Amino acid sequence: MQEPNPQDCLAPAELVDASHPAVLAFASEHAGEGTDRERAVRLYYAVRDGFRYDPYRVDLEPHGMKASTVLANGYGWCVPKAALLAAACRAAGIPARVGFADVRNHLSTARMRESMNTDVFVWHGYTEIWLDGAWRKATPAFNIELCDRFGLLPLEFDGISDSIYHPFDKSGQRHMEYLRQHGSFDDVPLDLLLEEFRRVYPRWLQGSATTGSLAAGDFLADVAKESAPRL
Repeated sequence: MQEPNPQDCLAPAELVDASHPAVLAFASEHAGEGTDRERAVRLYYAVRDGFRYDPYRVDLEPHGMKASTVLANGYGWCVPKAALLAAACRAAGIPARVGFADVRNHLSTARMRESMNTDVFVWHGYTEIWLDGAWRKATPAFNIELCDRFGLLPLEFDGISDSIYHPFDKSGQRHMEYLRQHGSFDDVPLDLLLEEFRRVYPRWLQGSATTGSLAAGDFLADVAKESAPRL
């Protein structure tokens, strides 16, 4: 399959809604001046730390998955936060797209393990940004406060090396393991994601096709009460 032209990853999309006024304003506020790499790094940290990671409050309706919805809510999980970073980069004139992989999360909460009935997270989302002639992976999911509070190594991004999940946390416990790559997309492939979620997580989606059963829980409280720092 031919690699798409990076310039094709500048246009707004339905969920990577780079033309939304709030996304344009966010990109203008945080990108600043300088090279594309310098601007992309600023946008990465603005998304990573400006929006709390919350994997309990998931809304799989198209509106709930939009980049602009993360801005409105002030929180998000890995896929919409990746969409926001991609949208902000596009709004700043930097080609970006969304990528997906299956990961084994060794540090999920007890509530998540019970609801999802697995420690494999399918279609984990990250961002790919075109910088200096190459696609660079950037994963803005875990905000710095979350990492500091629960002993995780924060994901840094310099625009040169890929920023992907660490295999271990600060104490040496297993954290994330990449199992399968799904490739990269101009927009979040919501139909594919929903089909896989319904197949893998029937208990989590029981009673709702688009809102998981974790929504009534408190993610930070559950993490805090675990005997060891967990995600």
